[in-house]
Amino acid sequence: MSLNVLLARQQSRWRFSFWLIVSLLIVVCFFSLSVGELWIKPWAPEGDLEQQLLLQLRLPRLLAALAIGASLASSGAVLQVLLGNPLAEPGVLGISGGASLALVAVLFFLPFAPSPMLTMFTAMGGALLFTMILVGLSRRRSVSMTRLLLIGVALGILSSAVITWAFYFSDDLSMRQLMYWLMGSLGGVNWQQLSLLFFIVPVLAVLCCQGEKLDILMLGELHARQLGLNVTTLRWKLILMVSLLVGSAVALAGIIGFIGLVVPHLIRLMLGTENRFLLPLSALAGGGLLVVADTLSRILLPSADLPVGVVTTSLGAPVFIWMLMRAELD
Repeated sequence: MSLNVLLARQQSRWRFSFWLIVSLLIVVCFFSLSVGELWIKPWAPEGDLEQQLLLQLRLPRLLAALAIGASLASSGAVLQVLLGNPLAEPGVLGISGGASLALVAVLFFLPFAPSPMLTMFTAMGGALLFTMILVGLSRRRSVSMTRLLLIGVALGILSSAVITWAFYFSDDLSMRQLMYWLMGSLGGVNWQQLSLLFFIVPVLAVLCCQGEKLDILMLGELHARQLGLNVTTLRWKLILMVSLLVGSAVALAGIIGFIGLVVPHLIRLMLGTENRFLLPLSALAGGGLLVVADTLSRILLPSADLPVGVVTTSLGAPVFIWMLMRAELD
């Protein structure tokens, strides 16, 4: 079988997977808008109550889940290439923890409630700092993949410890916000906070277009430079975009783990490693997975919402353990 035939088959698999994921995403979105304490037909809400419930609660929550899931999944895929570590993910590496730690500092030291924009840029700063630490360590030959992963986990634990300490020095309102950021929740998202989407969507679109450059970068820095790629500029651009996306995700919903780990890994396992296809598919699948997790968090308990971070961790932790065991066997 010729190389051209193999390439054509591979591309047809990617295209089929793209339309399959898009179709499933549409179904999942309609189901998420419909289900809850009150069943609603999204295309024909009956009465003012259903319209308000749909427009003020469920639709903002759905849009936030799509944007956050897409941001975390695509960021995870990029980090796995940048760090050369298939287990890299914003939550596991402590990047999300760095963003939330910066938010806690702002919450405690500012005499007023931060605006959505200030929240996003604060979280972005924390995520950027932790990302730079990890990328800097990954370029040192003395730091193995396992040690880098452990450093990231330690940074995440340190962030969680500081946030937990903050509970004992906060008032009731601050404590609720801290719990919101620590456990991950989409319950408080409103249209004002969704103004962050004007930043998230363009950055996400640009990030998903970096796949061909990432494919070249995977050949090694020397080969990438010989092919005309400015590796330093590309690395900094990717770091900034990942930091903005992770910071925005944390600002909207707190720490939500394992989306950036599970989604890219499973797509690579099933379809291959071409980043020009992997990044957009990861974004779509990540958004869909978080919508499913958020829907489950709303319907599993009849009287309360589960934190969506609990649901994603319950789904992702077994996959993470399996990946660690698989890497050990390899």
